[in-house]
Amino acid sequence: MSSDVALLLEAANFAAEKHKFQKRKDEDETPYINHPIGVARILSHEAGISDITVLQAALLHDTVEDTGTTFLEIDEKFGQEVRKIVEEVTDDKTLPRMVRKQKQIEHAPHSSHNAKLVKLADKLYNLRDLNRSTPKGWSQQRVQEYFQWAYQVVMGLRGTNTEMEQKLDELFKERGVAA
Repeated sequence: MSSDVALLLEAANFAAEKHKFQKRKDEDETPYINHPIGVARILSHEAGISDITVLQAALLHDTVEDTGTTFLEIDEKFGQEVRKIVEEVTDDKTLPRMVRKQKQIEHAPHSSHNAKLVKLADKLYNLRDLNRSTPKGWSQQRVQEYFQWAYQVVMGLRGTNTEMEQKLDELFKERGVAA
């Protein structure tokens, strides 16, 4: 087995362990691990990204935000580059939701290229998921507001990956969001 495959599987296993009791908010209560795996898959299959560091960060992107994982733990297990990307895409959960959302809009243009890749794939996955199944307790208005907010974040990520940006534009157009 190549060392890249081993590194990728190590990140997938780590993420699976960390997210093992979590479910998505959809009606089916999909296992949460489907999300980071889906984000990594979008990067590899749709965006043409083969950089193992970016793919590992995609698998790990929600571990600090949504589990007891620390940035130090990511650094020790996966290295400084992976930690930096994860750090850039992690929201500070001590802040109110609307403040976190505004910070994502503000920080998007200033993120590293690799963090922008993960962020684009994350948004693409989440928007597709919202189209597939409305989360429990969400109104159609809240779904539409999420699309509008995601559009603002994506505007700050423009010029990063044409394939993902085109697919996001299609989703925004279907929802009547965008220019």
